[in-house]
Amino acid sequence: MNTEFAALTEPLRRELLAHCYRILGSIHDAEDLVQETYLRAWRAFDRFEGRSSVRRWLYKIATMACLTALETRSRRPLPSGLGAPSDDHRVAVAEGDPSVPWLQPAPDALIGDPATIVAGRAGVRLAFIAALQLLPARQRAVLTLRDVLAFRTAEVAEMLDTTPTAVDSALRRARARLADTTPAEDDLTEPDQRRARTLLDGYVDAFTRADPDALVTLLRADVELEMPPVPTWFTGRQAVIGFLASRVLRKDRWRLVPTSANGQPALVEYGRGHDRRYEPHGVQVLTVRGARIARITAFNDPSLVPVFEPALAP
Repeated sequence: MNTEFAALTEPLRRELLAHCYRILGSIHDAEDLVQETYLRAWRAFDRFEGRSSVRRWLYKIATMACLTALETRSRRPLPSGLGAPSDDHRVAVAEGDPSVPWLQPAPDALIGDPATIVAGRAGVRLAFIAALQLLPARQRAVLTLRDVLAFRTAEVAEMLDTTPTAVDSALRRARARLADTTPAEDDLTEPDQRRARTLLDGYVDAFTRADPDALVTLLRADVELEMPPVPTWFTGRQAVIGFLASRVLRKDRWRLVPTSANGQPALVEYGRGHDRRYEPHGVQVLTVRGARIARITAFNDPSLVPVFEPALAP
């Protein structure tokens, strides 16, 4: 990779990763597509004539690579996008379904610097990424390019090899669909950083001590819990606490390490096995509203842990 190419393109790598992640819903797939984008761009760099910015040129390559990939891939849902929740923790819990390409979280350390994440938090929120997966691929691309990245209509039309009229039409349909599936901004108010950290520390303490009574004070009455790849999910504090207390919480079973994902508090999760050693288990992402936890999304996927570990404090 020549020096000029690297100097022009490397500063854009993290934002391109965030872009591919929004469209694909998988941090693993997004990393692969960014690598493909850079390979394609490097091969074509000697033919780049500077008619657009390098940034826009890379976004065009990345977007088209994502759309091609989606031609053979299914959308990535969460359990809440597939069926109704249970308000009774005693229900039979379905086996994990590895055949579903489940949505994945993305570590903030990979997809943007802290200032960018805070400023553009709505563009990476788990609920927003999940809602994007409900859109057809091209609508997904148009909405992210226009509403998240603020490219002009004419620029998006050039990137997607289409017309401004087609871009505007796709954007209207995408916005209408998202308006029915994402929470209003008023519902997304969060505590300040100090209170958020206190809440997270309290959750880690209660979870690792296996203290459901302490968890009660941290969860909203309408809290929800989902655990991909398990399709069963729960709503209501009584059901969530009942499930955790009866089937998950065991003293000294879990080690949780705070981090952040999708602009939200998150925890890398290690479980203690039969040999008494802690092994990677998955990642929990917490949605906080007001002063309490509104949703726990526990991604029970050990393959996610190495993606998050480089950003963890030693």
